[in-house]
Amino acid sequence: MKNSIILALTLVLSFTTAAKPDKDDIAAIVNGKPISQGELFKTYNQNLLLVTDKVVTRKKVITDLINRELGIQKAKKAKLGNDPIVKEKIEDILFHAQMSKDLEPLLKKITVSDKEAKEYYRNFPEYRTSHILLRIKVKPEADEWKEAQKQSQRIYNTLMKKPKDFTKLANKFSQSNTAPNGGDLGFQPAVRLAPEYFQAIKGKKPGYITPPVRTQFGYHVIKVVDIREEKDINMSLYKKILYDKKRDEVIANYFKNMRSEANIVIKDKSLK
Repeated sequence: MKNSIILALTLVLSFTTAAKPDKDDIAAIVNGKPISQGELFKTYNQNLLLVTDKVVTRKKVITDLINRELGIQKAKKAKLGNDPIVKEKIEDILFHAQMSKDLEPLLKKITVSDKEAKEYYRNFPEYRTSHILLRIKVKPEADEWKEAQKQSQRIYNTLMKKPKDFTKLANKFSQSNTAPNGGDLGFQPAVRLAPEYFQAIKGKKPGYITPPVRTQFGYHVIKVVDIREEKDINMSLYKKILYDKKRDEVIANYFKNMRSEANIVIKDKSLK
């Protein structure tokens, strides 16, 4: 029994020693640059958390660290740090790292209750709609918007006389990938619809057809097909949607405060 205890203690001590190597110990040297045992230990344990088709071994991890160091050394030698694209990527990393550092404590405090999610849903219910879309290019020709508006108005006028023809007209005229389904978008949360699209259908009953609605994608003629009842909503989804809105508000206030303390000049002509 005594020998078993001694053996167990020996195993624990040896494991502890192996699991927590001295950070000053060197695992490898790459062109004069050392890779510490601590770095190897940390990376090895991170790799154990990932599911891959390769067995995680210390030899594999040290090889990956060596490859990484060789790549970094080559990039430095080539002075890639001065490349405009690389600089932009580095600035993106710095931007997100600073936001994470400043905002993480605030974001952890955000909570969303079922009651809040239901209240949000009452203001932004989930509609099932069909639409007929006349697309506009990102950089449209001079009269492209006008022509799309005229065509969508003609379609709307036809539907006011024959509302049952919506599916047929969607099949014929819509430039959306939903055209083969009669323009049916299915049920969509408000956050997944263009703001102008949602505002045009908000408060409307099934069967309602909107006049032409302009969004960034072009002109839509929209038909309200159904409205999901509150009792049938995906509560997890709406709690996530509301969390995202609260998060965005925290971020907006964060940058609002930063702008108030900064010296900023906006050239009005750049906004035209």
